Amino acid sequence: MMLLASTAAAGGTPAGRALAQSPAATPVAASAALPAGQGWATAWTGSVQGPYPVGNPSAQPNQSFAFPDAAEGARDQSFRLVLRPDLWGRSARLRFSNAFGSRPLRLGSVHAGLQLGGAALVPGSNRPVRFGGQAGVTIAPGGQVWSDPVELPFAADPDSPMLAGRKLAVSFAVEGSSGPMTWHAKALQTSYVSPPGSGAVGGQDGEEAFPFSTASWFFLDAVDMTAPAGTPVIVCFGDSITDGTASTMNGDDRWPDVLSRRLHARLGNRVAVVNAGIGGNQVVGPASYSVDKPFPGGPSALDRLERDVISLSGVKTLVWLEGTNDFSRNGNATLEAVQEGMRQGVRRLREAVPGIRLVAATVTPALGSSSPAHGHAEQDEKRRGLNAFLASSGLFDAVVDFDAVTRDPATGGLRPEMVPDSTTGAAGDKLHPNRAGYLAMGSSIALADLLPGR
Repeated sequence: MMLLASTAAAGGTPAGRALAQSPAATPVAASAALPAGQGWATAWTGSVQGPYPVGNPSAQPNQSFAFPDAAEGARDQSFRLVLRPDLWGRSARLRFSNAFGSRPLRLGSVHAGLQLGGAALVPGSNRPVRFGGQAGVTIAPGGQVWSDPVELPFAADPDSPMLAGRKLAVSFAVEGSSGPMTWHAKALQTSYVSPPGSGAVGGQDGEEAFPFSTASWFFLDAVDMTAPAGTPVIVCFGDSITDGTASTMNGDDRWPDVLSRRLHARLGNRVAVVNAGIGGNQVVGPASYSVDKPFPGGPSALDRLERDVISLSGVKTLVWLEGTNDFSRNGNATLEAVQEGMRQGVRRLREAVPGIRLVAATVTPALGSSSPAHGHAEQDEKRRGLNAFLASSGLFDAVVDFDAVTRDPATGGLRPEMVPDSTTGAAGDKLHPNRAGYLAMGSSIALADLLPGR
């Protein structure tokens, strides 16, 4: 028997409300009580941004064999999504989204296991995942749903250093045709897909059933782990420079990844850093968004705050790096509009998450970029104006100066060593920092600004 799961519409603007972007997804059945002293902490996110193929993937293989018709989406086939939880726990729960679907999404044969390599799993680690005790679930258009908790025997000792950096493989089958697929375009992580019509093969440990690869995540947008109550979750929120454009494929070296390793070196398995960046995202644009008229950068930051920050488990701190796309020729927002958007966002966050610590990051330079939409003098003037506002407004609890560690004093653009693209080895666009740039950014953050007293 399949269960129907949906949630109410939400959003900070009329565009967000029209999208029916659900806030906190309600489990289809009440979760079992957690052990004393334990709670849920979000350990991974992949913010959904629109219907495939609208978005900005990096190093994407040809998807036409896996998905011959984008309008029909996935058809009777299985996904094996690979992701790195920033925190391990003895149990996990998974959130699936049909936020940008136009028809009910039917999922079955959902499993979670430990990746061995490629699409292969560590033998015996793959565990079935249930929804209200059932093996499958149907998610209404615009809806999202949490799974029941699933025990992870291979993580019986979550503090084991042997788990650090290991990757979880979440497998599931789409039954029938999904229609437009809700996705996160820029995973910078290889995942795997079985052929259309191959059915439910996610219970297999081997890789033979998954011949096709993808550099994106589909339908899954959050993973929680059990952790000691009060374990802090830090959300890194923003656009492609948080999403990791120009960093290495499968390298986990975006600036939030660098920050994560620094925090874990200090706190062990007692903190989580999750990435809520979307390539092309804006603070206040687009003015309207619909499934029929999507935008590559997804709904505005204000319209996705509820789903991508507020509804997550254990959030204590948010680092917000955004604005460069608002000032591009695609956005063309005024400085005042972005400042007001950030004021609105801060107000909503403080009301919804009492005690949240909010940290602003100054916007990195793009002067001289080869991107047609970026690199012009007016954009840089607005960028510098926004950075001055962030530093002086008192709106945030702390400010991280990413501009200072990435700007070349001689040109006002990116430092030369931070320009060449680390994903494909290309020349770089002078907009997105490469691995060297992200390393400098993640290393520049004062940890006390994020978690005072820890």
